Amino acid sequence: MSMQDLEDGLSRWFRTPLGGYLMHTEVDYFDREVADLFGFNALQLGLEQHDLLRANRMPLRVRVGRTGELRAAFTDLPIQTASADLILLPHTLEFTGQPHQVLREVQRVLVPEGHVVISCFNPWSLWGVRRMFTRGRQHYPWCGNFLNLPRLKDWMALLGFELAGGRMRCYVPPLINEKWLHRFGFLEATGDRWWPFAGGVFFLHGVKRVRGMRIITPQWRSELAKKKSLVAAPHRVKEPDDVKAANERFGR
Repeated sequence: MSMQDLEDGLSRWFRTPLGGYLMHTEVDYFDREVADLFGFNALQLGLEQHDLLRANRMPLRVRVGRTGELRAAFTDLPIQTASADLILLPHTLEFTGQPHQVLREVQRVLVPEGHVVISCFNPWSLWGVRRMFTRGRQHYPWCGNFLNLPRLKDWMALLGFELAGGRMRCYVPPLINEKWLHRFGFLEATGDRWWPFAGGVFFLHGVKRVRGMRIITPQWRSELAKKKSLVAAPHRVKEPDDVKAANERFGR
């Protein structure tokens, strides 16, 4: 499946009741997560039809993709190293053949202490179960490579990202009928408490950490050591009795 076919299928799927439900959930999360992140440059890789950076206040906010403001491959971004303060990856990693390379590019482009916010489908959920039993894997989102959460955390740790937050969402079953989606809406309120690992979608917020090196030099003291007497100073004897006492003291 070409990238153009995939993006067209993605756009059509988000117009379905289930896709609209998911997009409403993700917009709500991204709005709250990026509102208080500050800097100068923010990028959104994928889903460029939806402005997920709208709540952020950075001067430059660019959507990257086939139809975005910047058209480029996610595995080889034409962007200067250490120049972006925030990067969003909304379901970008599941629909690329090189998810680890995409993360490497994100790590390269981000400034130290820069932020990356990721959304992915959870394979250990009802959404993952439906993907396993769905015929015709060419349809979105079941054609994607759902990433395991521990595996993605390991990748981020190896690339120097420290987790600053995360959450599971979309606990309702992936139903097509809008009426049934509303009937199961009560699961959203109880999912975090009763089955927090089974959300259909998970979010991760990572911060790029760069370990620095500080040279610690010894603090040499300039003052001289105090002079200490190594032998007893001779005592001048004037009186004969004193001389006799001194001789007896030294065995003379």
